[in-house]
Amino acid sequence: MYIWEQPDWQKLTWKDATIAARLAEVRHDQGRLIGRMEALGFRLREEAVLQTLTQDVVKTSEIEGEQLDATQVRSSLARRLGIDIGALPPTDRNVEGIVEVMLDATRNYASPLTTERLFGWHAALFPTGRSGMTRIIVGNWRDDSTGPMQVVSGPYGREQVHYSAPPSTRVAAEMGAFLAWFNAPTSTDPVIKAALAHLWFVTIHPFEDGNGRIARAIADLALARSEKSPQRFYSMSAQIRAERAAYYDQLERTQKGGTDVTAWILWFLECLGRAIHGAEGVLAAVIAKAQFWERAGSLALNERQIKVLNRLLDGFEGKMTSSKWAAIAKCSQDTANRDIAALIDAGLFRKGEGGGRSTHYEVAL
Repeated sequence: MYIWEQPDWQKLTWKDATIAARLAEVRHDQGRLIGRMEALGFRLREEAVLQTLTQDVVKTSEIEGEQLDATQVRSSLARRLGIDIGALPPTDRNVEGIVEVMLDATRNYASPLTTERLFGWHAALFPTGRSGMTRIIVGNWRDDSTGPMQVVSGPYGREQVHYSAPPSTRVAAEMGAFLAWFNAPTSTDPVIKAALAHLWFVTIHPFEDGNGRIARAIADLALARSEKSPQRFYSMSAQIRAERAAYYDQLERTQKGGTDVTAWILWFLECLGRAIHGAEGVLAAVIAKAQFWERAGSLALNERQIKVLNRLLDGFEGKMTSSKWAAIAKCSQDTANRDIAALIDAGLFRKGEGGGRSTHYEVAL
């Protein structure tokens, strides 16, 4: 029996005594992080928000198996937030869509969550009306015309069904109850509400595709309400991506259990706590970047050098070689070598360990 088959499934319960200590720790860590970020000053705080949101958008898509270009995501976010990061590369429609969803969820956290708002989010995620090569219903609830909504894994012919959602005939009524609960005033702690909202929405699974991304956007909206701030300094999606197997295991156990969801809330709180602590890395990177540019400010760097250095400082994946430099800067190999040599002479760049074909370069922080 799935949780939604329980006669009173919308009356989810939990044991306060079991989660109280962890909730108190998370709330304390939330406040401490916000305090530290606010002490950074406007420009550094702006950079921290941009890095966090970029990570959030990239990782929430990765969880669903979609790889987005982080540079495009950062560019789209910077343009919409009015942050100057230099020349902005063009972005794909699928990047623009998920960026729109995440920004609407966090910047407009105080606005009610409505059917039309959810339909707008769904349409933004699938601007072509297709999920991959498959045409899907966009901006409306699923109708199960191609069969029941199930979460499956495994090769064709040997699929394993992890979860079956409520039939489409129940979706409108289920979502009506969910939205009424989500928008109503409550004495429940907003962080607990974020955990419950994520579980409740993904259990209904109201859309043909995109349910996970929208569930995480709803959780981010609820977390923004818990902080009464649109600024995001940690990424729950990035932490869920890092713990994806545990996330799906806990979700499956909860959806196949009773209406006591204490174990789910506890897992959510622990994951959230790790996400908040993970923000220390963002904070360190933002400060290191600012200190680097203070040191480099007196040097006459060209546009190519500034562009590639920013790519590296913003979390470039892999090792920077002269050929990668040439590709990013759109210059010849000889020009790339001269740019790199000048930075090494200035003490801003250094050779990484290894040589020959393994020769690569690192920013000297």
